[in-house]
Amino acid sequence: MLDLAKIRSNPQAVVDALAKKGYKADFTQIIEWDDQRKAAITEVERLKAQKNKVSAQIPALKKAGQPVQPIFDEMRKLGDEIAEGDKKAADLSANIYNALASMPNIPDDDLLPGEKENNQVIRIFGEQPKFDFPLKNHVDICTDLGLIDYERGVKLSGNGFWIYRGMGARLEWALLNYFIDEHLADGYEFILPPYQLGYNCGFGAGQFPKFSDEVYWLDVDEDKKRNRFMLPTAETALVNMYAGEIIDESKLPMKFFAYSPCFRKEAGSARTEERGMIRGHQFNKIEMVQYAHPDHSAEAFEELVNKAARLVEKLGLHFRVSKLAAGDCSASMARTYDIELWIPSMGIYKECSSVSNANDYQARRNNTRYRDSKTGRPAYVHTLNGSGLATSRLIPAIVEQYQNADGSVTIPEALRKYLGGIDKITK
Repeated sequence: MLDLAKIRSNPQAVVDALAKKGYKADFTQIIEWDDQRKAAITEVERLKAQKNKVSAQIPALKKAGQPVQPIFDEMRKLGDEIAEGDKKAADLSANIYNALASMPNIPDDDLLPGEKENNQVIRIFGEQPKFDFPLKNHVDICTDLGLIDYERGVKLSGNGFWIYRGMGARLEWALLNYFIDEHLADGYEFILPPYQLGYNCGFGAGQFPKFSDEVYWLDVDEDKKRNRFMLPTAETALVNMYAGEIIDESKLPMKFFAYSPCFRKEAGSARTEERGMIRGHQFNKIEMVQYAHPDHSAEAFEELVNKAARLVEKLGLHFRVSKLAAGDCSASMARTYDIELWIPSMGIYKECSSVSNANDYQARRNNTRYRDSKTGRPAYVHTLNGSGLATSRLIPAIVEQYQNADGSVTIPEALRKYLGGIDKITK
């Protein structure tokens, strides 16, 4: 959620920043509501002072034997006016809150405006693998080796689902164990969150109300605000763990990672680049989240980017890191870097991790603060997240980049200890 004080101090600067995301902002109404709210609060304070002044006359009137009923009548009238003023201020506050809640985060100053066309590749790792035999795509490789059963996945759940089988299931679990060990070694706390979340979590993460139709609702209650949904990413849970709390500053940064399946209404496409496991309704992911002090937010972001890149690099895969333009960042995020895997059969890169910094946007929505040691007052934390990693695009990259002429797939060295020392998947 945007900072109203920042908007009031320089509304045009915020308008210009949001325009980089393609969002046309107009704060005229919000500022007018805020002026009215402040005026209402001032009037209520005046009325309360008047009521206290009138009330103070009662003992003297009683002592003098004077009638006090007119005083009580005036106090009742002032009380009604105070209640009316409080309601007016509350209604205006709600209007402001709802308007700000619908707006995206302000992108960082260094981001280029626009969409994907202005994304910047900032790092490239390794070289594109070369093959002296006919290249096979990941769908055929996984089918031939019995790793993924696409046909029966569709039979069970429809398009956008698959079944891991045999070595495919073991490879998936090896990846997850590899990620977990790496994050534990870096001092991150392991979290297993609920897979069903309340509306407040979607709102606090900045995904609701705008994207509330993109998750799977359980339809327990017709009112979505009293309903639960299947988490689309563990980020939605992790960034809300301390909602409404004030964290001791000495505990920052707080570093977490969580395993969860992720559930999203992402229909598979007939396009070649969306075949197989590239896009589905359910996939496994390890998610990293940090609660950071605002002064150390930038270094926390670099740490997460480097962690995600290191996980892929240790697998020996060719990939790149891209800095997203403002319009390609999600609504909640101020900046995002994508870790993008090379998929040889497609000749393109596909994202396997998005590392993002929301600054204080999410913390303002769910009221997550720390107590500043210098001022003694609560201040909003910064929340950051990054996939560490999602498996559904790693397996296509692994089987394609490590495929052999005989149809087998070499297993990356980093995963072999989780597979009993097996170094190759054969038919």
